[in-house]
Amino acid sequence: MTTEFSCRALLQAKNEVTSTLTSRSSRERVDPMHGNVAMKLFGTILLGLVTLVGCSKKEEKPAPPPPGVTVTPVVQKDVEVQQEWVGTMVGNIDAEIRPKVEGFLLSKLYTEGSYINKGEPMYQLDKRQAEAALQQGQGKLERTRASLEQAEIDVKRYTPLVAQRAVSQAELDKALSMQRAATAEMNAEQAEIDNAKLNLGWTTVTSPISGVAGISKVGIGDLMTPNSVMTTISNVDPIYVDFNIAEQDYMRFMRAKSARTSARSLQMILGDSTVFPQTGHALLVNREVDPNTGTIQVRAVFPNPKSILRPGQYARIRTVTDTRKAALVIPQQAVSELQGIYQVGVVGPDKKVTIKTVTLGPQSGDMWVVESGLQLGESVIVDGLQRVKTGVTVATTAFKDTEASANESGK
Repeated sequence: MTTEFSCRALLQAKNEVTSTLTSRSSRERVDPMHGNVAMKLFGTILLGLVTLVGCSKKEEKPAPPPPGVTVTPVVQKDVEVQQEWVGTMVGNIDAEIRPKVEGFLLSKLYTEGSYINKGEPMYQLDKRQAEAALQQGQGKLERTRASLEQAEIDVKRYTPLVAQRAVSQAELDKALSMQRAATAEMNAEQAEIDNAKLNLGWTTVTSPISGVAGISKVGIGDLMTPNSVMTTISNVDPIYVDFNIAEQDYMRFMRAKSARTSARSLQMILGDSTVFPQTGHALLVNREVDPNTGTIQVRAVFPNPKSILRPGQYARIRTVTDTRKAALVIPQQAVSELQGIYQVGVVGPDKKVTIKTVTLGPQSGDMWVVESGLQLGESVIVDGLQRVKTGVTVATTAFKDTEASANESGK
């Protein structure tokens, strides 16, 4: 009350002095003695203004409210540690379609991108050259067959005459030799005919496997040779996924292999971040570690009904590699990282903040395993850490959007 009264009195005095100066301003021009009085009054006004400023500084403003933060408790639970690797899909069989014989391509008999059964026609080559070779072989065979028949007649004729000494033994031996030569030549020409028939059949290019046919790499009218790649067919059910793991992970998996009763199941996360509904397993491990990267190739196999997945796609392979028993976990949002140092804000029972440095372990979902630096039940700041520092008093609200809080509510 005293401070407020003094300030009001000074304000009233200031107003009176101002009025007096105004009324005497005209007289000062006439009488110089009044100038001294004006200067004294002006000094009084300055002193009053300084006093007024002091009065205004003494008025106290209300304290700001404490900053609001959301907190969640440090919880303890068993955590499954997962690892992920990036892999590439390949067909379990990728067959390049090449022609066996030469010939001009006349027609394409399949639908690109469709599923083709084993033995189904895909391309038709010009067959005239193969047909001509077959006819030529058949003509030679008929000529040789006639020679063989003549040799057999000579043998039958000369055999009794030799016994009667009407024909020399040399004539019979010559007839026998002609018979054997004609028989051998006929067998060789029959083989040529069989080969010509095969070449004629190969002018129709068929699928050696069942699978998805790719886009044709050749066009109508192109001259095909055995080196020409016409297209590729992939058998994609099941489909393989190749990925590389670190040498240390490989050794750890091999040491733990004897303790497992069944193959480790694998999940596949597709390019659109969806989880493939079918689970797979590791099929084989490559024979060597890449000395440049220190990794070893692993091939996994996944069922692929309806051939949805195709070779060349990228996917992430995920599996549980370890289980941490009774681990302390906090939300990943609660962690602040600066130059490799991880910190969290802890709110004590007195609502004061303490910034702590923590050592973190693996991640699991939206939670982070804490190796050291926190105790079970401590409240950590999830939202608002950037607005506080050690010693600041805060207003807290519970944070519910975490796996930890969901587990707490379900207990």
